[in-house]
Amino acid sequence: MAVVLLMARLLLAAVFIVAGLAKLSDRTGSRQAIVAFGVPAALAALLSVALPLAELVVALALLPAATAWWGALGALALLVLFVAGIGYNLARGRTPDCHCFGQLHAAPAGWRTLTRNGALAVLAGLVVWQEPQYAEVSVVGWLGASTARQVLSLAAGILLLGLLVGGGWLLLNLLRQNGRLLLRIEALEARVGMAPADSGSTQSVTGLPVGVSAPGFELASLAGGPLTLDALRTLGKPVMLVFSDPGCGPCTALLPDLGRWQNEYAANLTIALISRGTPEANHAKVAEYGLTHVLLQQDREVAQAYQAHGTPTAVMVYPDGTIGSPLAPGAEAIAALVARTVRSLMPVHDTNGHGSIPARPFAPPIGAPAPALTLPDLQGNAVNLADFRGRSTLLLFWNPRCSFCQRMLDDLKAWEAHPPRGAPQLLVVSTGTVEDNRAMGLRASIALDQGFSTQRAFGATGTPMAVLIDAQGRIASEVAAGGPAVLALANDPHQTKLLPT
Repeated sequence: MAVVLLMARLLLAAVFIVAGLAKLSDRTGSRQAIVAFGVPAALAALLSVALPLAELVVALALLPAATAWWGALGALALLVLFVAGIGYNLARGRTPDCHCFGQLHAAPAGWRTLTRNGALAVLAGLVVWQEPQYAEVSVVGWLGASTARQVLSLAAGILLLGLLVGGGWLLLNLLRQNGRLLLRIEALEARVGMAPADSGSTQSVTGLPVGVSAPGFELASLAGGPLTLDALRTLGKPVMLVFSDPGCGPCTALLPDLGRWQNEYAANLTIALISRGTPEANHAKVAEYGLTHVLLQQDREVAQAYQAHGTPTAVMVYPDGTIGSPLAPGAEAIAALVARTVRSLMPVHDTNGHGSIPARPFAPPIGAPAPALTLPDLQGNAVNLADFRGRSTLLLFWNPRCSFCQRMLDDLKAWEAHPPRGAPQLLVVSTGTVEDNRAMGLRASIALDQGFSTQRAFGATGTPMAVLIDAQGRIASEVAAGGPAVLALANDPHQTKLLPT
């Protein structure tokens, strides 16, 4: 029994040493895996260091006879915690990335993972139960009592195991590096109009022809609820679709750039990430970078509709719903596509000497008469902005299927029910069906503008956005973009740039 317990301690120590070192070498992946298991992001950063350190402490405590029982107790506690976390997620139908051994082995948690941790927990429990009776058996003592042949056999076995683990890690990284090189080669071939050597045509690189209608879709969003291509296009900007996969290394490396581009170019470009897999696996990847418009395919049905056969790959869709670019395969080609698109939307110099021509929709300055607005309401009657004169009006641009609009809908209805003193009257200019707009339950007048021509006339580029019109029918504020800014304008219009009466 003494030798059995010693072998159990050695096995547990080896497992925890490998797991701890692997997690420390890939803290980003460990942090993402911890978040995927439901731990708050603020706590995940601390646990991504504390957990592997605890595993290493447990491993070292298992070796000497004096601390072996405490090491086994610590191992048992950690393994029970792992089993509980995996079991809880499996019971809820979730399979987050285990990342148990860092980059050496990262796969979705499943029954096999649960069984492995359960078996190790039983082994640790055996040591806790029996170790006090054989406390005098230590690794050093056992080695001292062994023959030279036994010691050499053990050393050879450990060396072989180390070589297998190291070789596996090296092979995995070589495969990933090879994938990145292939994507770069494809990107360079796309730039010079060449097809890949193993492709029978250029279709796998160019995708759908520029100018044809982009295939529509309706996909689940990580933010909640479905999102369609039409809803993305109503923002009035080009839409870049980026096809990704949570298990793709180059895709993960591209996420920081996607988050930065979404922030820097929000006024000119809408970027949507179309991925696959479970919400938990994707949330763990994108949460750190604050990405929005993250959509999930069932498999690869949307990517196949766009003839995007690899990841990461991107394509541009014009605001009119047509394909605006060939496919851009790989991070470098995607970055070049973003740069070209943003550059084309930047203001250009007017050679007649009148300065720059803005690329964004023209926004009437504060004090200018508000553009004319005559649209049908939900009953088919004409709504005229001129009829609202005599009192300030908040003109709200809306889309009932916009996830950002949905987030502020309850607050907007609460504002309608209890408007602050001096609050403006509300006129909603919306897209979508009559039924969708009625289902929102707003009391305000709702005018339908399916083409959003009114939105562009007021300088708005998306939803939700709003502008204040004074009692004389003049522009009285800058365009407020996003739910918080719109609600701030509604609650305290006097804090904006208002005109003197």
